[in-house]
Amino acid sequence: MSATAAVAAPAAATGTTTTNTAAAGATTTTGGGEKNLLFGLNKLRSQGKLTDVTLIVEDHRFKAHRVVLAASSDYFCAMFADCAMIESRKEEITLYGVTARAMGRIILYIYTSLLDLNVDNVEETLAAATHVQVKEVIERCTIFLEQKISMDNCLAIASMAEIYGQLALAERAYRYICAHFKEFADSGDFKDVKMEQLHFILSSNYPIDVSELELVQLLCNYGHEQQLDDSALHELLRLIKWQYIGYDELKSLSSHPINYALVGEYLAKLQENRVVSRQSANSGQESSTELGHSQGQEQGPTNMRGMELSLLKIGGFEWKGLTNEIMCFSPTKMKWYELTSIPHIDQCNFGTAVLNNELFIVGGAYDVCLKEYIHPFGFRYCPLRDSWVSIAPIQLDRCRFSLNAVGKQHLYAVGGIVEHDDNSEEALRRMSNVERYDIVSNTWTYMPSLQENRSQHAGVVVGDKLYISGGIHLANILSSMWCFDTKSERWLELAPMPTPCCDHVLVAIDNRIYACGGWHETLRESRVLVEHIYAYDIKTNTWSVETKIPAPKFYSGVTSMRRTIFFVGGLDSTESIDRASSETMAYDLDTGDWWHRKDSWDTPNDVWESTCAAIYVPSFDSS
Repeated sequence: MSATAAVAAPAAATGTTTTNTAAAGATTTTGGGEKNLLFGLNKLRSQGKLTDVTLIVEDHRFKAHRVVLAASSDYFCAMFADCAMIESRKEEITLYGVTARAMGRIILYIYTSLLDLNVDNVEETLAAATHVQVKEVIERCTIFLEQKISMDNCLAIASMAEIYGQLALAERAYRYICAHFKEFADSGDFKDVKMEQLHFILSSNYPIDVSELELVQLLCNYGHEQQLDDSALHELLRLIKWQYIGYDELKSLSSHPINYALVGEYLAKLQENRVVSRQSANSGQESSTELGHSQGQEQGPTNMRGMELSLLKIGGFEWKGLTNEIMCFSPTKMKWYELTSIPHIDQCNFGTAVLNNELFIVGGAYDVCLKEYIHPFGFRYCPLRDSWVSIAPIQLDRCRFSLNAVGKQHLYAVGGIVEHDDNSEEALRRMSNVERYDIVSNTWTYMPSLQENRSQHAGVVVGDKLYISGGIHLANILSSMWCFDTKSERWLELAPMPTPCCDHVLVAIDNRIYACGGWHETLRESRVLVEHIYAYDIKTNTWSVETKIPAPKFYSGVTSMRRTIFFVGGLDSTESIDRASSETMAYDLDTGDWWHRKDSWDTPNDVWESTCAAIYVPSFDSS
């Protein structure tokens, strides 16, 4: 923690407004009249003039003005305003339960709106402010502590917050513990967690970074070390999300040296569910999702607890111009909210991929004085911890390329417009137009090149195969489709798309690939929107028309979420005008129906050239 941070706030006695700065040691700026009033009151206090009360704390005497104290503290207001209280008539009042240092700090804050906090004095200041009910000081203490939460102090801050009734601060500390639970469980603090705290964490459904199976193991280890009786351990295990644990996984716990007898009843429930599922399947009835095998969990986070699959709108153009903002739509809350923002100068035409439920943004272009600059930088966003980190820059500066995740370790970047010292065709042939990123080593490696270089194309992954379709090469719009086998590292040309296409999106559902949106050119070189979703059957290597798009647009963001394909925003374009849209349309593959729910799924602003993705985010963030 840092040494000292001056935290400034409005003084209740004067109604002062302040301008806070983030830097430690920053000073408060106030309006001229308010500043003069504060200065005058503090000068009178320091000179002992017109003071009408003395506070005695640990043999220290603090002269003050009743009206100033009452205006800043509910505690003093009740004390001085109620004539029935003896303190309202006393000139000297002794305070217990607070330190003189903390009380001096609070009185100085009341008169100057300046508060010096550091790691050594924040707890006693919070304790005193809570005792005398100075809300602004309490708020500044909690803000200070929120900014200091780390692995070394998260449990201590949570415990402190509970003691002083600061539930929001306690929640922030507990959320931090859950988001770093694997590391926390290996720390010495885990043995110091009270059973009541573990009970609170588990019942609050906070997102957590260990699997539910690991959580069971950790709880049983905790119970063994704390010598909990069976009923106490059973109370904790009752809060486990058993539906996120497979039967075979849970059964494997029997080989653990710790006695897992209490888990037996949950094994019985899972076994009963397996029997019901098999009976439903044998009778031809539709089988419900088996416990421990929830839809989407394989591609989701480590633990589904407290997470929901949501729709992201990433960047793009809005009425105010280019934006790095990432908006999220919560299907449970049925509303959009701002999730985060790409930590870079506003950019477009970057590569986007989701790997291990983390969002990767790579490359792209930005404008400076109407000149486009392509860059190689990459960023990685973790929704569980709401944090960004930089990744190694791609070897070639790229924009308008495809970025796709394969397995649990790799990203593949294909094609695009590149910046290089030598941009000749011969130079580009000497280097690959495909790069692979390894998340473990944080390195990019050239892979076998795609024969037809292209930009503004689409890519999608099915199993260990990467599919690339369409795009533009040497001013020609392509219809070709290629498959890269990441095991053999070979490219294979497949059946071409029914029509040339660029700026489209590929999504894969089951054993079919769907080409969505995009445009091509007529013989007169005018742009024409693709009006259909085309389906590619991987087994037969054939294309077919899936459906007609009710209202095709240029540059819509497209993604799939479970078995629905979403089109977000775009441009309604004519020969005379491009009109931006906020409309979100969706195509249900199971029913073959399109739907549009205005004022719910539609984005808050008109948007085009954004990218979209489906990812699990903490459900509490949508509040």
